[in-house]
Amino acid sequence: MKGINARVVGQISLSKAEPEWMEQLRLRSLRLFDKQPMTEWFAVNMPDIDFQDIDDVLQRGDARRDLAGNTALLGSEAVGQEHRADLEEQGVLFCDMDTAVREYPRLVQEYFGTIIPPGDDKFADLNTSAWSGGSFVYVPPGVEVAMPLQSDMRPNSETGGQFQRTLIIADEGSKVRYIEGCAAPVYTQDALRCAVVEIVVKPNAWVSYTTMQNWSHNVDNLVTNRARVEADGHMEFVDVNIGSKLTAKYPAIYLVGDGASGEVRSVAYAGKGQHQDTRAKMVHAAPNTTSKMVSKSIGQDGGTTTCRGLVRVDEGATGATSVFSCEALLLDEQSASLNLPHLEIVADDAQINHDTNVSKVADEQLFYLMSRGLSEEQSMGMIVNGFIQSVTKTLPMEYAVEWSRLIELQMEGSVG
Repeated sequence: MKGINARVVGQISLSKAEPEWMEQLRLRSLRLFDKQPMTEWFAVNMPDIDFQDIDDVLQRGDARRDLAGNTALLGSEAVGQEHRADLEEQGVLFCDMDTAVREYPRLVQEYFGTIIPPGDDKFADLNTSAWSGGSFVYVPPGVEVAMPLQSDMRPNSETGGQFQRTLIIADEGSKVRYIEGCAAPVYTQDALRCAVVEIVVKPNAWVSYTTMQNWSHNVDNLVTNRARVEADGHMEFVDVNIGSKLTAKYPAIYLVGDGASGEVRSVAYAGKGQHQDTRAKMVHAAPNTTSKMVSKSIGQDGGTTTCRGLVRVDEGATGATSVFSCEALLLDEQSASLNLPHLEIVADDAQINHDTNVSKVADEQLFYLMSRGLSEEQSMGMIVNGFIQSVTKTLPMEYAVEWSRLIELQMEGSVG
């Protein structure tokens, strides 16, 4: 069966034996999706997606085992998990979203669809209507999770859609780091990923959400991430993108409590036929809130990068401070970058700093490195990795090494 309609959505809910409130939320979101115009922030080079050509999201792939202690996800479905005793002893809940709906219904119902409510965003509504799989995390008050929680996302169908839904709740005074890896085999047909991440950061809690995205170049990757941060809490998104045909991401942090803080750090690489459209949004809705957004992008072989940043300071958010930096590095004359900072300031005493910059690799840089015995490809790789180091150095070591190697592979055969 193909397509996304009320019949398919009802079958999804029935097959999962979901409570009535979830089925009704799915159907309501589907109606809102059908009514809404194309989401404005997806407007640049948005492909024509035939939603009735997407394979039934109920299809399952074969279970695969991932790294020990991780959750492996195939087509958004959790297919294996090794539960660590230390998490259970601390009362930490870490499972796939379907299990959470069955086993922790009160907790899920309290927060699911509240950070990104129905009608807020067209593609978030699509996800809410058809979601399947994803991760659920709950960290009890005062608990600090020492090891990062990790998941691996992979599609299980060439024409299927992946509708991952993740919900993370960090209770008061807790701390957790979540790392998501995204990869896909090279298919002959286009594929769609439409994901939603909701994060609740309670007072004095700390959450870090890292994504390493390396989808194949015929995947349209549409992602809406949003966090709500209460008093003295901290939220950070670290976003690294090198794959997909089109990536349109919108991490947003709403600072709703006194002293709350947020940070978005992103890196995007766009090669031939790729468009990396990365955004960040900070909403200062309470006094003494702080935010920082750092975006780095690289364009090569005619690739296009778009960096959009929105800082909003609401009335009453006195003492708000924000820094936004957007830098692009173009490796040839065919590539392009568009930087679009946007400020909406109502509070009188807000301190906002922003800068944008688009540059090219200087001949002097290449000459210096090549005079030291490096090839042109090695020199270019070193320059690019140096350009993005301020972001990649915050990644766990194994991910930073992987990213560095991926950049080196992009340079091979593309220079000269």
